[in-house]
Amino acid sequence: MDQNPPSNTGHSPSDSSNPQASEGFQPQAVPPPLRPLSSPPPPGSGWTPPHYPPPPPPRRSSAAWWVLIVLLGLGVAVVLVIVSIGEAFKGFIPHAPSFSKHSGPRFIETTLEDGDSDERILVINLDGIITSYPIDHSGASMVDLLKYQLEKAAKDSSVKAIVLKVDSPGGEVLASDDMYALLETFQEEHKKPVIACMGSLAASGGYYVSAPCQWIVANPLTITGSIGVIMSGYNYRGLMDKVGVRPEVFKSGKHKDMLSGAKREDEITQEERDMVQKMVNDTFGRFKEVVGEGRKRANRLNAEAGIESERGRTLHGRWEDYADGRILSGREAHELGFVDELGNFKTAVKRAATIAIIKNPEVFELTPEFDISNIFRLFGEASVAKVKLDVGLPETVLQPGRLYYLWSFASPHR
Repeated sequence: MDQNPPSNTGHSPSDSSNPQASEGFQPQAVPPPLRPLSSPPPPGSGWTPPHYPPPPPPRRSSAAWWVLIVLLGLGVAVVLVIVSIGEAFKGFIPHAPSFSKHSGPRFIETTLEDGDSDERILVINLDGIITSYPIDHSGASMVDLLKYQLEKAAKDSSVKAIVLKVDSPGGEVLASDDMYALLETFQEEHKKPVIACMGSLAASGGYYVSAPCQWIVANPLTITGSIGVIMSGYNYRGLMDKVGVRPEVFKSGKHKDMLSGAKREDEITQEERDMVQKMVNDTFGRFKEVVGEGRKRANRLNAEAGIESERGRTLHGRWEDYADGRILSGREAHELGFVDELGNFKTAVKRAATIAIIKNPEVFELTPEFDISNIFRLFGEASVAKVKLDVGLPETVLQPGRLYYLWSFASPHR
């Protein structure tokens, strides 16, 4: 029988080989496991979570303010760039007016001469080539702007008369006739006189829109007259032959390619020339009707206004002899009866006050108000892109195949 007890792998507290046992060492209690922060402390443990002071508030960096200022400046710059682009490309925007056809554009009143605010004279400016295309940021044409200003004058009881300042070489036949009709109807329906004040140039269509006015004032040096019609184009067949280009034309009728610039001189028949000339003559006949009827109506309206002694000038008996396209000075036009009085803008305002029988009137004009929202039509509403190619040649306002009441000398550049 084995006398040795089995060996104990551990150490007893009385084992002399354990120095801590000989010194009376007592084992410490094992600390409880850490409690997760998300679980509540056990009941009666007396444990409270440690208290930490709140973190200090973040300091505002001056760099953040500089970033904000820079971003604000960039935003203002972008807006200014967009406005500049809208102004630069307003002539290339297709017909897409942003205003309602019923309400019209908004206008800003500008006082030109102080006076009685209950008796006012509205000044309407007609400058440049008369056209039916949009001429400003609102998408309105010259005809539209004249129409809306006349409508406002008709509704405003304080407006007693209108001075139409004309400085134009003329323009499109239809646009000129539309303006004539607007002025004629306004005077007949609302009994408010319109006095035309011709500037340095009021020729052809510029005189056409002046003819229905009750009184016409011109400076002795005004260029006017040029009563006539013009249609122009280019024949480039000779150039095509030189470079070896030959047109291939398929047409449904023998006159379908009339006025084509690709036809040879011997291919343009006399019949085609006669048809085009007849159209020009018919339009010219309308011009002479406007002049004759407009001057007679002016005499009648002045007589009805009670100024029989100042009925203005009547047309010369042979005035049609001078309606051959020639230009006239203001003095010559006055002698022939195309103009009632020689003077300037002040003369026209004084005459308007006399005809309307008002004293000390306030003189003002209407300017279309700019709306920044209109420029965004550049970024999605335009369905047709218009590209201008500069080849060093002067841009002409006369488009082939169109009729114009226009003094041609004033048309090559714009």
